[in-house]
Amino acid sequence: MPRKSVASGVEYKMVIVLRGELRLTAGKAAVQVAHAAVILAEEARNRSPEAYRAWSAGGQKKIALSVPTLLELETLARKARSLGISWVLVEDAGFTEVPPGTKTCLGLGPAPVAEIDAVTGGLPLL
Repeated sequence: MPRKSVASGVEYKMVIVLRGELRLTAGKAAVQVAHAAVILAEEARNRSPEAYRAWSAGGQKKIALSVPTLLELETLARKARSLGISWVLVEDAGFTEVPPGTKTCLGLGPAPVAEIDAVTGGLPLL
């Protein structure tokens, strides 16, 4: 069972959603997920230290999901923004599998599980 923040009693997580139609290799997908996780963690540490500490204390939970298209990825980003959830769209540099500037994934959080689930709860695991 996931650990909860001792201070708040709220479980936090981070979710990264990849674009399925890109058909990235496993290694490329892993790197894109890592980019999103690092960016979100660094931003949270500076912008929202309490959320960062709660997420860290709870085991730094991360979930990888997928959507079929860029349109669906952008729709999730808009929904996250409207709910006040931190997010980042990762754009690839274009050195290997996709052209420069290709939006590969969306990272959300860290935020309370219930808030993130309101955006991504129905999506399939990667």
